[in-house]
Amino acid sequence: MGATLATTTGLTPVSRAYAQEDVQDEDIFRFALNLEYMEAEYYLRGTTGKGIDAADAGSKSGDVVGGKQVSFETPAIGEFMQEVAEKELAHVRFCRKTLGKNVVDRPAIDFDAGFKAVAEAAGLGADFDPFGNETNFVLGGMLFEDVGVTAYAGAATVLKNKDFLAAAAGILAVEAYHMGMARSTLYRKGEEAWKAANAVSDARDKIDGSDDKDQGIQVDGKANIVPSTPDAIAFTRKPQEVLRIVYLNDKDGVSKGGFYPEGMNGTLKST
Repeated sequence: MGATLATTTGLTPVSRAYAQEDVQDEDIFRFALNLEYMEAEYYLRGTTGKGIDAADAGSKSGDVVGGKQVSFETPAIGEFMQEVAEKELAHVRFCRKTLGKNVVDRPAIDFDAGFKAVAEAAGLGADFDPFGNETNFVLGGMLFEDVGVTAYAGAATVLKNKDFLAAAAGILAVEAYHMGMARSTLYRKGEEAWKAANAVSDARDKIDGSDDKDQGIQVDGKANIVPSTPDAIAFTRKPQEVLRIVYLNDKDGVSKGGFYPEGMNGTLKST
């Protein structure tokens, strides 16, 4: 699974990735916005102690549970995380502006319940707190960034509007930068961080479906900063696979749970 190099190509044909639904470009961007809300809330709370302002969350936004300002012992990591927070908030604002009247408000998000389940599945211990120190915070960020990259890679195969496609490609690149920096930061932290990151990877891989679309930060005793197919191509996930991870449920037909206690907002919301 996530601790060994994948043998599949990771290329998901359009007919397989989205055959279950006749999705529109707006559906995909609303789905992406739900993910961006969660990422922005996570990084903002960890770096500033507070989340998204009401103006950026929508008039009927859901509540957010959990999160607190992290005490960064390494100034460079603190600055890196502040930059990520600013970029994720910019993604939220861009998606909201792009969707216009088709925008969805921030759904209810529960970091406490979500990370408790992740920690249990990955064997990180009942007292794991992603906001407890800088290493845990970067580890929690890796959970989102890896998934975000694969989600945008999958979405880019079906977007029809060229402006939407260009935007998705640009956001994908930024998410991939974030992912690479988070994974390399964890790798420099040493063996304990390697094991924790690989455990998170394994947990994601077990829940998202039968295909192997995840890799830890160390494979065969060597650094593995960039998870990819044997052809060095990023993995793709369809919405249902992403939802399995963020809902923390490997069953079909699930529409809420995990980090989204009331589910995502929009059309793409069920595994």
